[in-house]
Amino acid sequence: MLEHTEANELASRYLAEHDARAQHRSLADRATDQSLDAAYAVQDALHRLLGERGHKIAGYKVALTSRAMQEFVGVDEPLAGAVFDHVVLSSPAAVRLNDHRHLGVEFEVAVRMGADLTADAGPHTRESVADAVGACHASFELVEDRNADYSSLNVFDLVAENAWNAAVVLADAVTEWRSVDLIDGATRLTLNGEPAGEGRTGDALGHPLEAVAFLANNLNSRGQSLRAGQFVMTGSSIVTQFPSAGDELVFTIEGLGEVSLSCH
Repeated sequence: MLEHTEANELASRYLAEHDARAQHRSLADRATDQSLDAAYAVQDALHRLLGERGHKIAGYKVALTSRAMQEFVGVDEPLAGAVFDHVVLSSPAAVRLNDHRHLGVEFEVAVRMGADLTADAGPHTRESVADAVGACHASFELVEDRNADYSSLNVFDLVAENAWNAAVVLADAVTEWRSVDLIDGATRLTLNGEPAGEGRTGDALGHPLEAVAFLANNLNSRGQSLRAGQFVMTGSSIVTQFPSAGDELVFTIEGLGEVSLSCH
């Protein structure tokens, strides 16, 4: 495991690269330990640095929810990252592309927690977390890949730099979420009023609550917990889009409504 000082130094380097919107490059070779646990130690240090700027964790994201993407980067499970309060937007939202180097948009069910998921109640499963869910939202996740070379992605970097989260956009909460089909419910994207993609609510891990259970167990293993009021971005059901200025995106989930984003 990385020493505390080394984790802090690496986190500072990642944060400086993000602040500068620099071309993505791997920093993994600077770490004396490149294990997944070490990468999460750097991520936790990055979270502390953002906390020192006055930002608070509002929720979390689960990345690499498809087996193909996990195999592509050499892991056998999804990855976790945090979403901070200053980048949580309400629909309809607008984003300035010039504020980013290379912004992608993903299309997800966000799950809002109504109760804590602590280690003493675990290990958590899709079934056991259901009673802790307060609501669901249609949502976008905005990801900043900084023009990364996808053919040479390093899992250490992906975890250490907070799984690339740039922002989220949330539609209104649906508290009657149990009546929504979260396996085969239709998801649809329109881009500038034209159909641009479709999927199913269960396309990420088979069910959004699988992502919640994974995230809760991941946090518990790191001495943390998913808390009431926080949300989980559960993975995209439609391929990532990289919008241009002037684009209007509307994402609809059967039973959860729609979320919209204007790009300038």
